[in-house]
Amino acid sequence: MSAETVAKVPEKGPRHVALIMDGNGRWAERRGLPRAVGHREGVQALRRTIKAAPDFGIRCLTVFGFSTENWSRPADEVSDLMGLVRAFVGSDLKRLDAAGVRVRVLGRRKGLPADIAAIVDRAEAQTAHNDGFLLQVAFNYGGRADLVDATQRLVDRVRAGQLTGELSEDDLGAGLSTAGAPPVDLIVRTSGEQRLSNFLLWEAAYAELVFQDILWPDYGAEALGEAIALYGGRERRYGGREALPDPAAVKAAVD
Repeated sequence: MSAETVAKVPEKGPRHVALIMDGNGRWAERRGLPRAVGHREGVQALRRTIKAAPDFGIRCLTVFGFSTENWSRPADEVSDLMGLVRAFVGSDLKRLDAAGVRVRVLGRRKGLPADIAAIVDRAEAQTAHNDGFLLQVAFNYGGRADLVDATQRLVDRVRAGQLTGELSEDDLGAGLSTAGAPPVDLIVRTSGEQRLSNFLLWEAAYAELVFQDILWPDYGAEALGEAIALYGGRERRYGGREALPDPAAVKAAVD
């Protein structure tokens, strides 16, 4: 991380950053390489970003790894992505655990290949005791699907007599796969695209959005620092605004 990048980090930076890691395929295509190479380089970018995040004061990083819609991609590409999950956990889980990182996987377990589901369970169980940094990986995840699942959990609780009276936002939020994580402060999407693509729809309510032109395989500490610097220039009002001074008080102070 350059000294210039460090200097741009705002004093009150985001504690929870979410990343839509977009552009692996385009990165490979521009170099005349198979898309699989782009995905592998994307894993390297993820490693760089996880390593850099704590230096910016980030305590939670949520990354969009594989969506519920990604199953519609060609079978060989899906197979390669699953292989990257196996390789990443096999090579990085021990290091993440030693660094105090807790791994949490968001999304539906149903429909995952049996060995991938087992890998997910192992990653969560092995790091469950850590509290230094939270890494959330959205895998087989969709924001709409997560809301449907949370609603179904509410319905089940009502039917079981465990929940009575009027429902609240907290009741629904407690059923999301992100329940218990800190609020999302900043959502970043790479590759120049400017949409959420069904990512963290509920959690994005008051998050700041930053869209960067860089393709994901080129991402790292410098690009993350630039996103955080943009965040630092925003005024977060959560639907309110700063109260205007009382004209009478101003006049009295002047007099």
